Amino acid sequence: MFLNKLHISSLLLLLLLVLSILCPRTTGQLAKAASFIYAGCSPSKYDPNSPFQNNLTPVLTSIVSGASQASYGSYKSGEDSSGAAAYGLYQCRNDLNAGDCSACVQSAVGQLNLVCAASFAASLQLDGCFVRYSNEDFLGKPDTTIVYRKCSASTSDDGEFFRRRDDVLADLQNGVSFRVSSSGTVQGYVQCLGDLSPADCSACLAQAVGQLKNACGSALAADVYLAQCFARYWASGHYLPSSADNSEDDIGRTVAIIVGILAGLALIIVFLSFLRKTCKFSLLPSFRCCCAPFDP
Repeated sequence: MFLNKLHISSLLLLLLLVLSILCPRTTGQLAKAASFIYAGCSPSKYDPNSPFQNNLTPVLTSIVSGASQASYGSYKSGEDSSGAAAYGLYQCRNDLNAGDCSACVQSAVGQLNLVCAASFAASLQLDGCFVRYSNEDFLGKPDTTIVYRKCSASTSDDGEFFRRRDDVLADLQNGVSFRVSSSGTVQGYVQCLGDLSPADCSACLAQAVGQLKNACGSALAADVYLAQCFARYWASGHYLPSSADNSEDDIGRTVAIIVGILAGLALIIVFLSFLRKTCKFSLLPSFRCCCAPFDP
């Protein structure tokens, strides 16, 4: 009788843990920080238990553990000469506290393993953090490739808006690492990866700011993400929603479905284990479950 209650309690505990994962109670800032922006995966895949996977696992583990200590970290595992070395990094937005940074990076690594399963190279950007790994050494090497750009559908032809926006972008372009700026109703911020030198960061931000002006024109809000820096501005009331805020976002739905399936399988396995310990199964034509006699 006691064991039956214990098993039922275990099932309920597991169910509560699953619900806490699928429906976490987060602060507004943390929920926003975990909003999905983009992901990129290499088409080439590695084999399970391959030398590269054996090197990638400690890199991702270090990324998750490091995020609770600092807003940026880079890691390497394996020898270059082996051809199976793994390189990785994470970057949190500098205005996140340690707890939110850690939670954001954990979420990013979890989504990366689902969206880019077994890819030799992958990157994933959430609103508050960025994670990237590869089988090629990219750490500290300047790269101004445009990976994501979004301009708001709302536009303005107001000269005051353009003046304020240009003031903000000019100030942001002079930033190093992380910088926030505002002018009137226009706000913005920029950030470079932690492994960039001040000169390389300035060059990256100059290109990002240029993209905001040239590609997004009169948009009231815009984002540009290069491989090693990003820039964003918005007029009051026009902050760009991330793709995770869109109910039609395919990747967000895919991740939720996969997590739900895995959670369901976990519950089924535990439930079958509970039945196996309390009942005797028979594979005869008529299925019988013979339980132990009740002994109060």
